[in-house]
Amino acid sequence: MSPHQFDIQLVAIIVAASCSIPGAFLVLRRMSMMTDAISHSILLGIILAFFLVKDLSSPILIIGAAASGVLAISLIEAVNRSRLVKKDASIGIVFPFLFSVAVILLSKYARNVHIDTHSVLLGEIAFAPFDRFILSGMDMGPKSAYVMGSILLLNLFFISFFYKELKVSTFDESFASSIGFRPRLIHYLLMAVVSFTCVGAFDAVGSILVIALIVIPPCCAYLLTDSLSRMIFLSVVFGISAAISGFWVANWLDVNIAGSMAFVCGVFFLVVFLLAPERGLFGIMREKRRQRMDFAEASLLVSLYNQEKGEAVKNHPDSRGMFQSTDFASKVVGFLKGKGEIAVTGGGLFLTEKGRERARMTLEGR
Repeated sequence: MSPHQFDIQLVAIIVAASCSIPGAFLVLRRMSMMTDAISHSILLGIILAFFLVKDLSSPILIIGAAASGVLAISLIEAVNRSRLVKKDASIGIVFPFLFSVAVILLSKYARNVHIDTHSVLLGEIAFAPFDRFILSGMDMGPKSAYVMGSILLLNLFFISFFYKELKVSTFDESFASSIGFRPRLIHYLLMAVVSFTCVGAFDAVGSILVIALIVIPPCCAYLLTDSLSRMIFLSVVFGISAAISGFWVANWLDVNIAGSMAFVCGVFFLVVFLLAPERGLFGIMREKRRQRMDFAEASLLVSLYNQEKGEAVKNHPDSRGMFQSTDFASKVVGFLKGKGEIAVTGGGLFLTEKGRERARMTLEGR
């Protein structure tokens, strides 16, 4: 592995971890697409800040970008609180407006400024190793690693310090207010953290990958656990795994690195969506089949129990209209016979003591 490849993966790992941590709370609060609004709206702050300082390398641009993200959040909340439109519509109203204002200003007054539209939307993390952090003449590594590392520490501090408040206000805002927390303040602090995270990742990876890393890893984790702390941990694991594997996919296919990382995020989600034990599509289908079979078994046992007068029920269960098909009825009978809850003798169905006990428990609601 070359130093260039190592630097790219290092930046990607830090960005993935930084984005996944606040992303878990955005997913739980059903505010995932707020990231899209922020990551597009910050372009306006960058341009306005550039008009002030006339220097693309100035840290004022970062402050302007973060302020623009907070402005977008405030406008979205203001429109949403009016109750005239729903939250998803308010997001769709605000961020295209701010982004279009930024594009107009850029094309009208800053045509000579090199802000590549391709990099804005897709990013180019391959260039991150060339922007070095030089300290006293020493090359300390890619600047993006230090910027995003600082943001990662900020995110970890914020989540650790306000964990209880974030947890309570995320799941029950009314209860949070009743016990003295300030959920609206916590909300805006979280959005500010998300805004700074987007700003820090914007230059290195672009908005598409920022959205992917903030939204998709937490969604994968959400399908796998009910524990908030475990969800945050799994979000980071999925984000870092997608960053590393996405880099090597891009290297193998010779395509855009940020796009490949976002693609791998999507692949991870598809796998989890299908195979998650309890919330995955196949798991849900399997649970529905199990519930259907349990209900059918209980129904047949109760029917036999109610009709039991010392003689077998001579009729096949399907002939009484209990089940929709003969095949399904035969399967139910086969399962019950395998469990030792019924016996089949001379074409009749008999309850065993085990089956009789299960039928009694079913009737008693146990």
